[in-house]
Amino acid sequence: MGSCVDLILCFILFLLLIYIFASVTITKLHKVYLAFHFSMMLWPYCQFAIKTVDNPVYQLFYVKLAFVDAAMLTTGWIFFIILISGQTQFLKRKILMLLFIPAFISSLGVVLNPNGWFVLPVNGGYVERIYGPIFWINISILIIHAIVSLYILYVALVSDQADRIKNQVMYMLKGILAVTVFLLLDIFLNVVLDDYLPVIPGFTSLGIVISAIFFLITIQQDKVFDIVTIAHQDIIDTMEYGILVLDDQERVVEINQALHPYSVLKTGDRFHMEDILPESAEHAGLFLHKYLNRPDESAEIEFLHQDSGLYISIHVAPIKVSAVRVGRIITFQNITELRRLIDETNHQNTILQERNESLIKVQEELFQTNRKLMKMAITDSLTGCYNRHYLTQQLEKEVNRSRDYALPSALILIDIDFFKAVNDRYGHLAGDAVICGTVEVLQQTLRQDDILARYGGEEFIIYLPGTDEAQALAIAEQLKSNIESNKMSIDNIDHPVSVTISMGLLSVSDFKARQPKEASAYLSDLFKTVDQALYAAKHQGRNRIVPVRG
Repeated sequence: MGSCVDLILCFILFLLLIYIFASVTITKLHKVYLAFHFSMMLWPYCQFAIKTVDNPVYQLFYVKLAFVDAAMLTTGWIFFIILISGQTQFLKRKILMLLFIPAFISSLGVVLNPNGWFVLPVNGGYVERIYGPIFWINISILIIHAIVSLYILYVALVSDQADRIKNQVMYMLKGILAVTVFLLLDIFLNVVLDDYLPVIPGFTSLGIVISAIFFLITIQQDKVFDIVTIAHQDIIDTMEYGILVLDDQERVVEINQALHPYSVLKTGDRFHMEDILPESAEHAGLFLHKYLNRPDESAEIEFLHQDSGLYISIHVAPIKVSAVRVGRIITFQNITELRRLIDETNHQNTILQERNESLIKVQEELFQTNRKLMKMAITDSLTGCYNRHYLTQQLEKEVNRSRDYALPSALILIDIDFFKAVNDRYGHLAGDAVICGTVEVLQQTLRQDDILARYGGEEFIIYLPGTDEAQALAIAEQLKSNIESNKMSIDNIDHPVSVTISMGLLSVSDFKARQPKEASAYLSDLFKTVDQALYAAKHQGRNRIVPVRG
């Protein structure tokens, strides 16, 4: 009776094997699994065969074959768990060697059975037997393999994987727990308590059958090994595009779920493009003409779907085998959101363009304002010539530049003679007109690189770069002469007004300040010197030039 239990369980495993062959597509991975499933059948078969033969040699052969098969079975089980759960990080050479080498060594010990360390007969046969240390080593390795399998399954469950994968892992976990629990029960009841209890057959075989059933459920429910079907179905059903596959007679061969909002077609129905495409769609006539008369070419159109209110893009492409068209694939893409984003983007671009134009206008206004502010900062508001601050900045640059290039230059300080009398006689407005007229003559006489600045009141200062003393005197004489001969017409004054000027001229052969921090003090000394020369010109009778050297 005990032998029949294992035979029945072996037969159940065989039926499961036949069922797998009949119900699923056979792939390379299937073939590997079927070999694995066949190895599961060996254990119950060997347990049955041991009890059906009388020759101790054959009995020992089946005992050894069962335990070698168990060692290889658990090792292969770990390999399958790694592949199916996707935990490929465990497929490292060191890890695999740690799993396979102990199993191989223990299997070798089982086969050799040195000194009966694996198993010894009882009453001259191996139906009843005594296990030695190699048996316990073999069992320990099996338990370690079970623990490793449980750990890999735990890692797969806590990892970020699809629910479908985790569902498969749960079934494998149940299978591992089943075979482990029944194996431990078999060892405890039939080996550890062998002296106290009668042998209860079939525990380990039953665990293997239960684990195989769990594996079969995984295969059947989730199509674990049918890679082509899974990939095909996942791609078709999870795509956002509606997909319609037609044969050469325009009949529906395949349709995915995403197409249902646009059509109620079913497999085998005849497809008519004109039923989907509204006549009001832009370029509808050209698209239909190309679709009907040039089926070997691709075509595309966008339109508003009347039933769903969505903007749809239809793309048609021929399916060819050996350059012969065997059908068409039509994709339907919802571009409503894309159209909305394009319209919104165009609207935002228009707004941005208007804002940019406004910003450019504001920028131009700021630029002009800055120019005016800059001009106001460096020019005199009455005459429009430079102010004293600007001239000082320019002279400081010249002082610093003269450290590398020693060039002659000159300063002329000018004062309008008897200007107070003009104000007292004609008024301050007339005085302002005289100042502006004088500046106009000075600017017309000076060269392009010369700098004219208002020094204060009716005093002006001129910087003549690159000018030696003789050239500076000639320019000063020309200025004096032009001012003296200038006749200014002033409102509310019956006769033209003319003035004269007194000048102090300072010739500088080379700026002496060699450090930037000395420039300001050095320039102050130059201004004092030229101011003293102007004072001498006024003291000597005015309308004259008093030159000095710096």
